[in-house]
Amino acid sequence: MTLEQIKKILPGLSNVEFQLENGTFVPEHFHVTEIGKVSKHFIDCGGTVRKEEKVNFQLWNADDTEHRLKPGKLLDIIRLSEEQLRIEDLEIEVEYQETTIGKYDLDFNGKHFILKNKATACLAQDACEITPQKQKVRLSELAKQGSGCRPDSGCC
Repeated sequence: MTLEQIKKILPGLSNVEFQLENGTFVPEHFHVTEIGKVSKHFIDCGGTVRKEEKVNFQLWNADDTEHRLKPGKLLDIIRLSEEQLRIEDLEIEVEYQETTIGKYDLDFNGKHFILKNKATACLAQDACEITPQKQKVRLSELAKQGSGCRPDSGCC
């Protein structure tokens, strides 16, 4: 989700709710403690220099269980960050701490913002000589899928 997309969604909401992919909700008394622009300039294992920019939201829980961040207030924080930090329309990455700080992509399911799990990957698989794993398929499953050639059909 990009910054422009969240800005279009927020005015239509009565509450801001974040949910992890496993169905667990971020406690409703969360704070957005930071919105920033994060630039990453790096080299992958194949020697390719890369640049990546994201908008970062940091979610945090305190003991103030009566706190509720309303959509208008989050929109004000976003607009201030755009103005002061010159943030453009970039993908949003969310930091949220459970047992450790996790980074998540952001999505919206029509009611809640979904924190989507991220995973690491090799960006230069050809340079590392990583070959994709072949998909393991049981022959009995192929027959169920209607492959067109069953062992008893006479076509083999």
